[in-house]
Amino acid sequence: MPGQKVETGHADLIHDVQMDYYGKRLATGSSDCTIKITSVSNNSAAQSLATLTGHQGPVWQVSWAHPKFGSILASCSYDGRVIIWKEGNQNMWTQAHVFHEHKSSVNAICWAPHELGLCLACGSSDGGISVLTALSDGGWDTKRMERAHPVGVTSVSWAPATAPGDLVGTGLVDPVHRLVSGGFDNTVRVWRLDNGTWRMDCPPLQMHSDWVRDVAWAPILGLPKSTIASASQDGTVVIWTVAKEGEQWEGKILKDFKTPVWRVSWSLTGNLLAVADGNNNVTLWKETVDGDWHQYFKAISLD
Repeated sequence: MPGQKVETGHADLIHDVQMDYYGKRLATGSSDCTIKITSVSNNSAAQSLATLTGHQGPVWQVSWAHPKFGSILASCSYDGRVIIWKEGNQNMWTQAHVFHEHKSSVNAICWAPHELGLCLACGSSDGGISVLTALSDGGWDTKRMERAHPVGVTSVSWAPATAPGDLVGTGLVDPVHRLVSGGFDNTVRVWRLDNGTWRMDCPPLQMHSDWVRDVAWAPILGLPKSTIASASQDGTVVIWTVAKEGEQWEGKILKDFKTPVWRVSWSLTGNLLAVADGNNNVTLWKETVDGDWHQYFKAISLD
């Protein structure tokens, strides 16, 4: 299947690209301080829909909320702010909430599973993680982890709302509030909401020798274990697994790519992992029945 080239109209580097839930619109964040919304379709050329302005620094990440909450997009920037955008009339976007309590660049954002409500995690170079939750009166509640990674947070990812081994959609168990973060301190940290306070769920996970660029918690879909992938400046991707609640996380190096690894992303089933590395390659990795990982596909270098 040939790739589709999309002209976004940005005037500077693009740092993040995110497809919406239905795969019909792209949101892109750029060093030109703007977010662009572009329609994409297999049947027609890409079309620019909107340009969102409000940041005063490079936009590092963008993230679509689940459509059950409406058409909502979050963005984070070097300017230390997180903006939550809401679409009213078609392609007409307004700033529904601006969060500016971080003291330096906000490097990462991630919406929680929709079962947990409209809830956004934000990680900053000031070392803190903020969790913003929409309230019924239109306001936002904020919970903070002040020194999550003392020298800075690079990435955040939510755990599935269903605990390992629980059947999806039974309604018999309370949803789980957990997330994982990566930082400039070379560690991966797992967090749990406990009686209204976010706490570390286990000691920091340490296998990387340089800062962690990205973390991604895999979907569970009834599987008996939890899995996290972490990508590092040191060139490695580590697969972390824990079989049962309360047991120790075990790390296994997927591969040493010999170049910084930028991003990791899971398939919806959790058995395929996409890896983007500093050599402009994207590779797909698949877990076998015996628990080993093998390269499944390698994309042509993105020039």
